[in-house]
Formats: sequence, C-alpha cells, structure tokens
Amino acid sequence: MQEEDLIEERFDLRLLGRLTSFLRPYWRWVALSFALILLTAVLRQAGPYVTKVAVDDYIVVGDVAGLNGVVLIFLALLVAQFVVGYAQSYIAHMAGQWAMRDVRLRIFAHLQRLPLRFFDRTPVGQLMTRTTNDVEALNEFFTRGAVNLCSDVFTILTILGYIFYMDVGLGLVTCAVLPLATATIFWLHRRTYHAFRRARTRLARFNAHLQETIAGMEVVQLFKCEERSGGRMGGANDEYLEARLQSTLYHSTYFPFMETSGLLLMALVLWYGAGAVLQEEAEWGVLVAMLQYVPRFFMPIRDIADGFSTIQVAMASSERIFELLASEPEPVGGDVQPERVEGAIEFRNVWFAYDDEEWVLRDVSFGAAPGQSLALVGATGAGKSTIVHLVCRFYEIQRGSILVDGVDVRQWDVGALRRRIGIVPQDVFLFSGDVQSNIRLGAPQLTAQQVEDAARHVNADRFIRNLPNAYAHSVNERGTSFSTGQRQLLSFARALAADPDILVLDEATASVDTETEMWIQEAVEKLMSERTSIVIAHRLSTICRADKILVLHRGQVREEGRHEELLARGGLYYRLHQLQYKDAETN
Repeated sequence: MQEEDLIEERFDLRLLGRLTSFLRPYWRWVALSFALILLTAVLRQAGPYVTKVAVDDYIVVGDVAGLNGVVLIFLALLVAQFVVGYAQSYIAHMAGQWAMRDVRLRIFAHLQRLPLRFFDRTPVGQLMTRTTNDVEALNEFFTRGAVNLCSDVFTILTILGYIFYMDVGLGLVTCAVLPLATATIFWLHRRTYHAFRRARTRLARFNAHLQETIAGMEVVQLFKCEERSGGRMGGANDEYLEARLQSTLYHSTYFPFMETSGLLLMALVLWYGAGAVLQEEAEWGVLVAMLQYVPRFFMPIRDIADGFSTIQVAMASSERIFELLASEPEPVGGDVQPERVEGAIEFRNVWFAYDDEEWVLRDVSFGAAPGQSLALVGATGAGKSTIVHLVCRFYEIQRGSILVDGVDVRQWDVGALRRRIGIVPQDVFLFSGDVQSNIRLGAPQLTAQQVEDAARHVNADRFIRNLPNAYAHSVNERGTSFSTGQRQLLSFARALAADPDILVLDEATASVDTETEMWIQEAVEKLMSERTSIVIAHRLSTICRADKILVLHRGQVREEGRHEELLARGGLYYRLHQLQYKDAETN
C-alpha cells in the first residue's frame, strides 16, 4: 500500500488551527481584513435592496424626481465597494505574504539544523517541493482560499438578512435549498480531500525524479539513458495526472448541479413571489430584488467549493511542511566551546552503522596526539570517510566514545567543534557568488587581504589572478566554470582561511594534476606540521611521511604504525603498496 493510501479522509481542525497559527503575529491585520470582508459583503449586496426601494417608492408611484437620489446612492455604493474592497484585498495579501516569508525562513532554518542522516534518506526534489510548491499552496490559502471562503459565507448571510428583512416567506423558501447545498459541498469535500493529498505526494515524487535527472544529465547522456529516464518521468507524471483528474471529475459534477439548483430556486421564487404579488401579499419591488438576489445567492455557494479546494490543497501541503518541521534536529551538543583546541583525537571502542546494525565501524580504537598527522588507508567502504564524519559529529555513534582534547564530542558545542575543523573534500562544492566569498565561507570576518593570503599559501592565486575579475570573478552554481583542479585549490584556500586546529584532507589531491599537486604540496606539509591532521588517500605515496597510518579493513583497524614499520610487517599495507607499485611500473 502506497503512502498516500494510508491517509484518512477527514477535515482536521487541529491541522487547520496549526495552519492559521502562522498568521498569529499579524492578527490585528487579519482582524481588520475580516471586518472589511463583512463590510464589503453588506455594501455589495445592498444594490438589489436599493432597487426594491426604487421600484416600490418611486417607479410604481411615478416619482421620477426621487429616482435621482437612488442613482446617487448607487454611485456612492460603487465607490464605497471599490475603496473597501481594495483595502481588504491589499491587507489580506500583505498579511499572507508576511506569513509566507516567515514560513520560508522557518523551513530553511530548520533544514540547516537537520542531521546529515535526514538528507541521506530524503531526495532533494522532495525538499524543494516542500519549500516552494507547498509554501505557495499555503500562500493561496492565506491570500485567496480563506479570504474567499469567509467572503462567500458573509455574502450568503448578508443576502439572507436582506431577504428576510424584505419578506420572511421568501427567506424561508430560499433557506430550503441550504441543506441540499451543504450536503453537496461536503460530498465534494469527502471525494476530493484524499485526491489532493495524493496529488501533493505524487508531485513531490515527480519533482524528485526531475531534480535527480537534471543533476545527473551528464551520466544520462553518456550512457544513453534518455529512454529510461523518460519512462520514469512519464510514470511519475501519469500518477500525478491521475490524482488531479480524479478531483476534476468530482468538480465537473458539482458545478453543473449547483447551476441547475440555482435555476430551480429561481423558478420557485418566481412561482411563490409572483403569487404573493398578485394576491397583494408582497410588493413588486420585493420580487424584482429577489430575482437579483437568487443568482447572487448561488454564486458564493458554488464558489465555496473552490475555497474548500484551496484549503484542502493547503492542508495537504501544510501536513508535509509540519512533518518536515517535526523532524528531529541534530543535537546542539554541550557547553564546551573553547576558542582553540589542542587537536588530540581519540576513538574508544566505536561502533557505528548508518542503518540498523549494518556496521560500518566495528570496535574501532585509535588516537592522534596534538600536531600529529594521521593517515587512513583501506579499500572503498572500509570506513575512512565515516571516521571524519564522526569526528565532526555529523552522525551519532551507537557504541563507544569519541574524544577531542579528552572531551567527549557529545559534550562539545557542535558549532564550536566544527569551527575548529577544516575539511578539504574530494568533491568540492562551490556556491554561486564570487571567488572571494567562496574562500571566506567559513570565516566571514576575514579581510580581502587575508583571503588573498590564504589563496597564495596554496598557490590558488596563480589561476585566480588570471581570471577576468580576479577575486571578484563570478562563480556559477557548483563552480561549473572551473576545472576540477581549480575547485580543489579553492577548497584548500577555504579551509586554510578558517585557520582550523584540525585539518582533514579527504582524497584532497585525488583529482588534481601533477603540476597542481606540486603547487599545494609544500603548503600542505607546512600546515600539517602546525596542527593535527587526518589524511585519507588511496595513493600511498602521499601519506608516506605521516606520523601514524591506520589500515582499515571491513570497518576495523587491522594495522597501525609508520610507513616503514607497516611495510616491514608484510601485511595489508604491504600488499596495498605492492599493488600500487606494480600498477605504477605497468603504467
């Protein structure tokens, strides 16, 4: 059974209350808007009653001069309707936009506090849907759905007030259709609520497929997967279409039914009203006004369905937003947040798994003294990058403890800990902006000169100063205009600019050509001599000078020592070295 099939078809008032809570900071503006909605309804529905007065008091008796005053009243009503309607619409949209700004900021702030484990299992396309399409659905609720629904209800009540004031009998005749109209509205709601929920879920799935395909377009075209990608997108698109068509089917039944009901009420009013006029139990003006009120009466009843539809979409979207906001944020940690750290790192019997008990690390123990360089080697999936993630506390371990400067990382303030760690990843992510802002990313307080000094230390300035605008040169999303080596150099400059106490190089030179690697090697060695460093590398030649080398195999530390010591043992490290040496000879 799919996720959307588990949804109970009901109108959740508690959810509606949570939804309207976004408007709470602006309740004065909302209250003013509702007051103006009521005033607008009274003004707009006064026209037929004024017509009734004109017919009975002036036209029937032949008082043509008196009609001039009635015309002036009509003009005054038109002006008042325009002014009040404009003010009400502007205030409602203004409050709605303020609320949407708050929602977007709240979602974005919450996303930045979620642990990496959440992003590992949640497609980016779904998150984009929640922060764009779902928020826009809330905007429709605040600025159109709720306002129109209240306006329709006030209009119905106002019309009934005018009708009962003119003739109680006609008022009762008009009210006779309300139970049928109400039952029809709730029938439509019950049939469409589930369809809207399912449509929002399937739209998120469609967007996830779309984002994934666009992000991997190079792979799609390289392996000629266009047909496969088109099939997946077509399937997701058809699922979304099916959900939308289902709700459309019910609406297509509802609107003709309401129009037919309006015509029947018109016939009933003509029969009852004309009889009352002929028997002199009612005035002609009342019948004329009723013929104007009946179409006006059914218009808001018909439009209530649209208001419910907008609210249903908003509630479906709000559930997804509240689900996101309810996701447990990563722990903020303890109170330990010194300005600097010595850099001592220790793992004590650490067990870790990303999912259940599929252990990535098994009873791992090791230590690195302040200023020591620690190298991690092993096959892909041995747990090298996982160790780095755990030092930064991106994930929570299941057993054991990890200490930095003798303090468990769970007692560290997470932000303070990460500010003291500089990571140069293999896959460098650059943000849109310019070169300088990307280098200054982790240290916004740095001056332009300090940014240039950091770039000069890693020789990144060799290519930066040749750019059209040097450090002000524009960077596209993900830095697509730069080569892999250039992005790597910018990542080195970014890490050094933050002046970390612990430096992590995660295959940092794997995608750098020989000349570029020579540019940064001297600066890297200098930096590693001044701080604790963790180096992950497949090329053993880059770690032969490390103070300590850990050989990982299937999540366990199998060997530990210096380069020469490990070679002398003739174990795993020796075999890895021999394999790479033979590959080098072959090449």
